[in-house]
Amino acid sequence: MTRPLLILDQHFRRVEELFRPEAFDALFRLCRIEGALNWPMNPNRIDALIGEAAFLVAARPRLTGVQIAGAGALRAVIEVSGAFHEGTDYEACLARGIEVLSSMPGFRESVAEMALTMILAGARGLVDEHEAFRRNGESWLADREGRDFTLHGQTVGFVGYGEIARETHRLMRGFDPTVLAYDPWLDPAATEVELVDLDSLMARCRVVVVAAAPTRENRHLVGAAQIARLRPGALVVLISRAHCVDFDALIEATRSGRITAAIDVFPEEPVPFGADLRQAPNVILSPHRAAAVPGGRHLIGDMIVHDVAAILEGRPERRLKPADPEHLRSLIGAQPPLSVVR
Repeated sequence: MTRPLLILDQHFRRVEELFRPEAFDALFRLCRIEGALNWPMNPNRIDALIGEAAFLVAARPRLTGVQIAGAGALRAVIEVSGAFHEGTDYEACLARGIEVLSSMPGFRESVAEMALTMILAGARGLVDEHEAFRRNGESWLADREGRDFTLHGQTVGFVGYGEIARETHRLMRGFDPTVLAYDPWLDPAATEVELVDLDSLMARCRVVVVAAAPTRENRHLVGAAQIARLRPGALVVLISRAHCVDFDALIEATRSGRITAAIDVFPEEPVPFGADLRQAPNVILSPHRAAAVPGGRHLIGDMIVHDVAAILEGRPERRLKPADPEHLRSLIGAQPPLSVVR
């Protein structure tokens, strides 16, 4: 029996970044694979193959309505960048019964690990004391009253309670925190944590983790008014997209010394050389590395293998995230231009 065709155009990601050797072998046993290059596939080659392909796996899928209409065997389009971008007529895919799947859940382990790292580093002043040590100004045995705090028993709030927030919460359970969440997409009856309004969350929490996926509607969701509600000494961890936060207001609040922040994502990436932000006090800066660790994206490859097998076998369960038609256009519209995305 001929294996179905899978087009793998994962660049800018590397094959090895997404797939453990065993997972890639399993995918190869399921499908004939075209592409799998650590450079972009020729679009003409994709166009020549799409008519017989069962799966398109790509960092930034690009399929017109005409191509989709001619893709009679296509079962699923799977993005591996972590977001839906312009370039594919996803509505046409869904209208044809072609599944649209996102790799977003595959980042949860590595990003949650980084989120917890940044929480602990910010709470305990680790980076400040490291830099002070270099200047011969470290605080031996000092409690750093008013600045440092223990995570044990703290109130932690998540702005957006999706896969990454849930995994971060799971990792924190040993600290027995009180966890609140703001997420208007969730059903309170089906959620394990207390859902609250955003203003209440900002006022009540010692740690606020911004983990919401960017949409057209949530630009600057955490604005100056919400940041002003933070209690003195609060820590804001920005781990999803800078789109969701009034970045200038956040940095101004850290400059005043009222709060601290740990930031992995920025309005402009890379941050310009010499930008004032690079010297901002009370801030831990990370160059968009939350998922950047060897093996940190292998969960994506495992999920692809699982879902391709499930589709071929007619099983309904998916580990990747199926696109929600109601929110798809809003998600796409919030993404930065492709020219500034890695």
